[in-house]
Amino acid sequence: MASDRVWANQNRRQVILDSSAVLMLFEFAIDLERELTRLLGTYHIVVPTAIVDELNLLATRTTGPKAQKAKASLRLIERFDMAPAKKGKTADDAVLLLALEVRGIVVTNDTTLRKRAKAEGLSVIFLRGKQQLVLE
Repeated sequence: MASDRVWANQNRRQVILDSSAVLMLFEFAIDLERELTRLLGTYHIVVPTAIVDELNLLATRTTGPKAQKAKASLRLIERFDMAPAKKGKTADDAVLLLALEVRGIVVTNDTTLRKRAKAEGLSVIFLRGKQQLVLE
């Protein structure tokens, strides 16, 4: 599994995905890896397990297109490394705590999470104009 790999190359920026970032890939047909390469050069994608749990809930407790996107998102993130979430925290908290721990970049389309990440001094990547990702 991807989580068994060691994050050895410290020159690569750690990129932390939240659920809105993964779902936007299916809503707006964004090529995540191409966009991250354009913005960062080399990078390493990490998904907190709390995000996996959140997507699992969406996949099982909703119907229609939202459930289909959640299921597709779960298949997509299997290729990325997983990081255990801090117990008792929300998915957003898990993203922020991990990003702070590794000085990573948060990828999100969630306005509240974006503001919280910026308040913590973290860089954020988000979707602009339904076409491309932007680093702030």
